[in-house]
Amino acid sequence: MNIKGAIFDMDGTLVDSLFFWGVFWRDLGERFLDKRDYAPPKELDLKVRTMIFSDAMAYVRDTLGIKAKTEEVVAFAASTLANFYRYKVKAKAGVYPLLEGLKAKGVRLALASATDMRYLTIALDACRLTDYFDTVLSCADLGVGKEKPDIYLLALEKLGIEAADSAVFEDSYVALETAKSIGCHTVGIFDQNNFGQDRLQAASELYLEAGVPLDEALSHIEA
Repeated sequence: MNIKGAIFDMDGTLVDSLFFWGVFWRDLGERFLDKRDYAPPKELDLKVRTMIFSDAMAYVRDTLGIKAKTEEVVAFAASTLANFYRYKVKAKAGVYPLLEGLKAKGVRLALASATDMRYLTIALDACRLTDYFDTVLSCADLGVGKEKPDIYLLALEKLGIEAADSAVFEDSYVALETAKSIGCHTVGIFDQNNFGQDRLQAASELYLEAGVPLDEALSHIEA
């Protein structure tokens, strides 16, 4: 693929962080549901992963019938998430060579994440990724998740390129199908903590399966 810009998701794509949800559901169950080792319905777990953080927590509260106020659930999740990103998250294998290789080719880089900007900042700093990106965007600032193309369209605008000249790197099939629908090249990233690998692979022009470092993508990219 010949590109001028690349748009990256963060969680599950650049950093190994999706195991957060296992931690979160366990702690949520103990705090608000009086259940140990709580695991949610699969549909709920999948849905909230690409939602805006505050909307996701409100949805969790309502769906599970939690009696605490939404603000209390959000505050609990926010504290859990901040500590998680600060101390437990690591970059995935091949991330640094990939980003450095793309920069060397003259490819402009954007980060487009459903995660709130405050947590993006913590994670990017903790993993030494901040300086690679020309622009960093959060769905939370747009008020819509990746089931709609808004964040990708904004990233393209910020990078000053057309969809056909971009590649979107994602671990979520929902997000990658959205990117594909507007004409972006698509790179699917396997993550053991995410769902729908068949649909992710189907939406991928290039699919990096389990065990393949991210910098393998460099051999498929021209700029």
